[in-house]
Amino acid sequence: MRGQLIKRYFITGLLIWVPLAITAWVLSLIAGAADQSLRLLPESVQPHALLGIDIPGAGVVLTLLIILSTGLLATNFIGQRLVIWWEKLLARIPVVSSIYNSVKQVSDTLFSSSGNAFRKALLVQYPREGSWTIAFLTGKPGGDVANHLDGDYVSVYVPTTPNPTSGFFLMLPKSEVVELDMAVDEALKYIISMGVVAPPPRNKHQSAPSKIQHS
Repeated sequence: MRGQLIKRYFITGLLIWVPLAITAWVLSLIAGAADQSLRLLPESVQPHALLGIDIPGAGVVLTLLIILSTGLLATNFIGQRLVIWWEKLLARIPVVSSIYNSVKQVSDTLFSSSGNAFRKALLVQYPREGSWTIAFLTGKPGGDVANHLDGDYVSVYVPTTPNPTSGFFLMLPKSEVVELDMAVDEALKYIISMGVVAPPPRNKHQSAPSKIQHS
């Protein structure tokens, strides 16, 4: 009995400390990478030259200031002209242009306030019929692909677990996709936890899952 209690206490302690340790480790990696931005400053104005010591997190503050300043500059007329000139310059570099344009299209889709990517959590049958998983709506098939699809299709992203940054892009009939009454962040937590952290229950009479509707 005493051994079972010790084992229970040990597992409980692990459940508390492991998430904290992993969170601290990830944040330290991000802070360390951001601190590399201090190299952009002249040697004479870096913290260790001015104060004689290194300030942890100074790179994070500098990175945030650079991002905010860039956003502020890009919202006025002169900044917009500079962005257009910069993109035209990159478009003339053969390999860089293809990489930059691809990344920019994805980032514009994901971070644009008017975009629809990852705005809806879906329930789809994958990788076989009768096996269900969570996916995210990314839009509708376009280009020549749409000409070869008979019927109304939607584009979805099926993430892997516990790492949702990798996954599969699928085009499925809209009639086979079920829209969930679940926020995107709740769905991501559900995926990352491998189904352990379930979203809070909803009132079935008020919000039952239904077939996805596209405007």
